[in-house]
Amino acid sequence: MRTYDFTPLWRSTIGFDRLFDFVETAQRAGEDNYPPYNIERLGEDRYQISLAVAGFAVDEISVTAEQNTVTIEGRKAEKDEREYLYQGISARPFKRQFSLADHVEVKSASFEDGLLRIELYREVPEAMKPRRIAINGAAPGNVQQIEAKAAA
Repeated sequence: MRTYDFTPLWRSTIGFDRLFDFVETAQRAGEDNYPPYNIERLGEDRYQISLAVAGFAVDEISVTAEQNTVTIEGRKAEKDEREYLYQGISARPFKRQFSLADHVEVKSASFEDGLLRIELYREVPEAMKPRRIAINGAAPGNVQQIEAKAAA
């Protein structure tokens, strides 16, 4: 994978540091793909992250929502002594982070059939939603019409 040096952009931009950090984090995140996951759009302002966490129990997984980030961590309890002939189900500890856009919030998390599902909603505050602005001007009753003569 190719990496990019953003140093020249740091000299001429202000306020884009979060964007550059996001790009660098995305480049590093491509290295580890455990556990596998899906990101779905369920509606205009609804999303769902599904993680395949087979082998983990509910109490071995934690979901933390911080400002613009949701972090999912999994850590197996102490292993009992088992002798595996083949172990294809990975149970290694993991930490997966997702960056969220502004106003996207985690609403709920559920665990069923080895899948952890995290519901996300975008809720834009009323103050930031588009609103119609009334235009002040002369009232229609005060407008005078000039007589137009018909062309002959």
